[in-house]
Amino acid sequence: MTRLIRVDVDTLEHIVPLSQTLDRKAKIQLQKQAVYAYRNQLLSKQLHIVLQQDDFSKTEYGKPYLINFPKFYFNHSHSQKHYALASSTQMHDLGVDVEDLDRKVRFEALAEHAFHANELQHWHVLEQDRNYWFKVWTTKEAVLKAAGLGVRLNLKELETQVHPIHDGGLCHHPLIGTFAYQNFHLAHVMLTVAWRSEASCHGFTFPEIQIISAL
Repeated sequence: MTRLIRVDVDTLEHIVPLSQTLDRKAKIQLQKQAVYAYRNQLLSKQLHIVLQQDDFSKTEYGKPYLINFPKFYFNHSHSQKHYALASSTQMHDLGVDVEDLDRKVRFEALAEHAFHANELQHWHVLEQDRNYWFKVWTTKEAVLKAAGLGVRLNLKELETQVHPIHDGGLCHHPLIGTFAYQNFHLAHVMLTVAWRSEASCHGFTFPEIQIISAL
C-alpha cells in the first residue's frame, strides 16, 4: 500500500482578505477564525462529511485531533503570508511548518537561540546561507509539532541533521523518539513535513508527499 501524505498550500490573502481599516487585534482574530474555518473545509472535503468545531479535541499538550477519526492524522501551519495543511491516514504524528522566504528575520540571534551547536557550525561554514537557515528552522518546528510537545523541548537540544543539499532525513531525541522529514522549497516559501518514523535494517524510504498548491 502506498504511504501518502497530502499537503495543501495556499496564501493567507486567498483565505482571508483583510480590510485595511481593521486594527491589529481585529485582524489577528479574523485571521484565526478564517484559518480554522479553511482547515475544517479542507478536512471536510477529504473525509466527505461536514466538520464542526466541536468535532475537534486536543491532546494534553494542545495538539488538535478529530474525535471520531482518531486514525486520520493532520497538522497545519501558517506564516504571515501562507498556509499549509498536512494530512494522512497512514503516517501518524504529523507535523508541518511553512515560512516566508522574504520574512525579515534576526538570523544570527535566532540561530544562537535555537540551533544545535552542529547546526550553527554548518550554517557558518555555509556563510550563513538563508535557505539552510529556513530548512533547519522549519524542520525543528515541524518535528516538534509532530511530536506534540511544541516548545516544551528546547530547540537547541534537537539536532535535525539537515543537509545543505539533500531535502530530507531523520532526526532523533530521547524525549520524543525518531522522526523523518522532507523539505520543500516552493515559490516564496520553505515548507517542511515531519512524521514519526524508525530507522530499520531495511533502510529508510519516504512516503509519497502530494503537494496541492495554489501558489
